[in-house]
Amino acid sequence: MSSLSKKLKNLKDYRSTVDPKVKDEIIIEYAPLVKFIAQKIASRLPANIELDDLISCGVIGLMDAIEKFDPTRDNKFKTYAEFRVRGAILDELRAQDWVPRSIREKAKLVERTYAKLESALNRPATDDEMCQELNCTQDEFHDLLNKAKSVSLLNIDDSATFNRGDKKLMAGLMDDSRTVNPFTAVSHKNIRDKLKEGIGTLPEKQRLVLSLYYYEDLNLKEIGSVLDVTESRVSQLHTQAILKLKGKLRGVLDSPEDMAS
Repeated sequence: MSSLSKKLKNLKDYRSTVDPKVKDEIIIEYAPLVKFIAQKIASRLPANIELDDLISCGVIGLMDAIEKFDPTRDNKFKTYAEFRVRGAILDELRAQDWVPRSIREKAKLVERTYAKLESALNRPATDDEMCQELNCTQDEFHDLLNKAKSVSLLNIDDSATFNRGDKKLMAGLMDDSRTVNPFTAVSHKNIRDKLKEGIGTLPEKQRLVLSLYYYEDLNLKEIGSVLDVTESRVSQLHTQAILKLKGKLRGVLDSPEDMAS
């Protein structure tokens, strides 16, 4: 544990007693983490989105994490900070609403089509089958995936799709005080099981992309080198995987019980 982490852990009343100098030290120490998260998000956004703007939003998220972190809980500050930084960046992107409605509708169409085909076929749908169902060419389908990638980035963490507890579950930040509620615990278990089931049904390359991106922290270019495919193809595989998982999770998350939680 770093000296700054120890300072955080030892504060009896963190919100009111934190020294501004300590706060500045924490911001400096975690600045590379903010930049790393911002770069990962920016790699899947249109070129007109400025990296510096994302970093600025991330710093605001880090400051919020410093103010709200509770050292009496078991969560590590680094894990909590990652959650708040990423959330602040995504919140700002949502607020800008820079994704055209037409693109959102196309992304939903792809998601629904994957769900329809894979339910009927009882296996992953191929690109050719998707093209036939959507009545488009391979190039048009890949262009559609490229446009939908930014929508999949936001929607996988969208508050309209995942509630706060669900997002904590996804980020490994489960609040123990919530899980003592039997219904909440069962609800989260259903979501987790459905997610595992969905990942298990993905084609091998899509599973590998998710693993390398989310667990090994590789960027799209690095994943492309591992798989010996272009960065654009990695982006397509990632978007396909996310849209498929959203389709499988939607039935669980849109149930009346989850809507009320």
